Amino acid sequence: MFMRGAMHASDAPKGLRKGTLRRVYQFAGPHRGKLVVFLLLTMVSAVLAVTTPLLAGRVVDVIVGGGAVSVVVWLALAIAGVAILDSGLGLVERWQSSRIGEGLIYDLRRAVFGHVQRMPVAFFTRTRTGALVSRLNNDVMGAQRAFTSTLAGLVTNVIQLVLSVGVMLTLSWQVTVLALVLLPIFVLPARRMGRRMADLQRESAGLNASMTTQMTERFSAPGATLVKLFGHPRAELADFSDRALRVRDIGIRSAMLTRWFMTSLTLVSALAQALVYGLGGYLAITGALAPGTVVALALLLTRLYTPLTALANVRVDIMTALVSFERVFEVLDLHPMIEEKPDPVPVPQGGVSVEFENVHFSYPPPEKVSLASLEDVAVLDKRGGEEVLHGVSFRAGPGEMVALVGSSGAGKSTIASLVPRLYDVDSGMIRLSGTDVRDLSFDSLRETVGVVTQDGHLFHDTIRANLLYPRPSASEEELWEALTRARLAGLVRSLPDGLDTVVGERGYRLSGGERQRLTIARLLLAQPRVVILDEATAHLDSESEVAVQEALADALADRTAIVIAHRLSTIRAASQILVVESGEVVERGTHGALLEAGGRYADLYRTQFANQPAAA
Repeated sequence: MFMRGAMHASDAPKGLRKGTLRRVYQFAGPHRGKLVVFLLLTMVSAVLAVTTPLLAGRVVDVIVGGGAVSVVVWLALAIAGVAILDSGLGLVERWQSSRIGEGLIYDLRRAVFGHVQRMPVAFFTRTRTGALVSRLNNDVMGAQRAFTSTLAGLVTNVIQLVLSVGVMLTLSWQVTVLALVLLPIFVLPARRMGRRMADLQRESAGLNASMTTQMTERFSAPGATLVKLFGHPRAELADFSDRALRVRDIGIRSAMLTRWFMTSLTLVSALAQALVYGLGGYLAITGALAPGTVVALALLLTRLYTPLTALANVRVDIMTALVSFERVFEVLDLHPMIEEKPDPVPVPQGGVSVEFENVHFSYPPPEKVSLASLEDVAVLDKRGGEEVLHGVSFRAGPGEMVALVGSSGAGKSTIASLVPRLYDVDSGMIRLSGTDVRDLSFDSLRETVGVVTQDGHLFHDTIRANLLYPRPSASEEELWEALTRARLAGLVRSLPDGLDTVVGERGYRLSGGERQRLTIARLLLAQPRVVILDEATAHLDSESEVAVQEALADALADRTAIVIAHRLSTIRAASQILVVESGEVVERGTHGALLEAGGRYADLYRTQFANQPAAA
């Protein structure tokens, strides 16, 4: 009755999704064989735990009855043997539970990490990094406990409880009934305790995720720089302290609630034992019970109330684990939106053309790509879904360069992001060599399209590792060739650790120009057939830009390129220039033709490009 109440749906924490238990069972499927062995071991341990009080009671009866010394010795040896066997089973049981628990952690982390990697870029632009990391760490660990200590305690204690009650009834039903009179005092508080503890756990998990996010953002190089330049350290500390204080208070409340509950249960157990000694002693004196039976009943009572006390705590652990599982499943339930077809095709060999045909696009609304709990908001905002590209059409033939120019926010970067399929179009089509990008395999698309953004990202790793990221099989000679063409080989050779120099988080141990040239070297090493440059030389000084432009001219030879231009040299080299305004291509043509037309491009040229020096 107790455990049925413990798992009853009406006792679930507020907001707990229906079907969570079923999904937990399904997720544990690969470990069911190990679970069966584990449960068998716990059953044997539970039987051994009940055996010891009976043997102890028999020893007392032999002593009081003046039995043979050899019988006492054999009984003592039997008690010792049971203890040794129980200890050995405990070690095997722990090993098996560790295999199950660590295996589940591996499965959960692998599932969440793999699923998050499939999420669209819009998911990462909205999600708090710390909240996401918390799901992979804190919540996965919380879920794992359900299959190690919680499950072991549940099975062992239920079996002990059933066996203890059964044996006690056979010894003395009167004493057993009296001991069970106090049982409702265990059940009633447990039904309330689980919900309160689960709610506290959910609030604590959210606050810990918020603190992780704040630390992740503020302790990164750009975040720390922003705080130094514009921030208010006292306000930052106060904000962090407020969250940490709430976590502290929740921890104190949880500890005191648990302690108060456990103290009450221990007291009730002691009172029940006093009743057993009182009634049992009376029955023993009157000759209705043997003295050894009274001792056995008293010891069995600990096997009765100790499991009840533990089961009350297990219920709290179960509800806490369900909250952790729910938070993990919440991430896994987010649809990736951009998925590979079951039968994808590769990009055709040879030169690649890029074609936009009447493309309409709007960024996905928040409810399709994010969760309120991952954004630290009560309700997701309703913005998003408005169309930002309206019927964009153009074609870049193999080996051609198309330049995109226009006002800030006109849609240039959006157009560039659709080619490598960071987003999918709402209508229309984007083709690579005549094949819709939605029909292409992800691997083939990554090998074909290379991108250099304005703030090229580098991992906190060595120069070698960052260069090899798109093409791990590249040789040492190819690495140095790419660095040479990016005009960076001299700098790398001058570093004490050379290619094994760690660049720091996001590459912040390098200057802006060095960092950008390293990302261009990475592109050169990848050797894509389509290159997208999103203002790739924006952070370079004039000298570095000239060097990199020469390297890019070499790298772009015989390759299709889409370039978001902010330099006159790039525009003049383009086969076709597209003027984008408000999500539409309003003009197209060559540099000379567009200047002669005197339209929007001519205005942009006069305001943005006319005063730039010509490329070397």
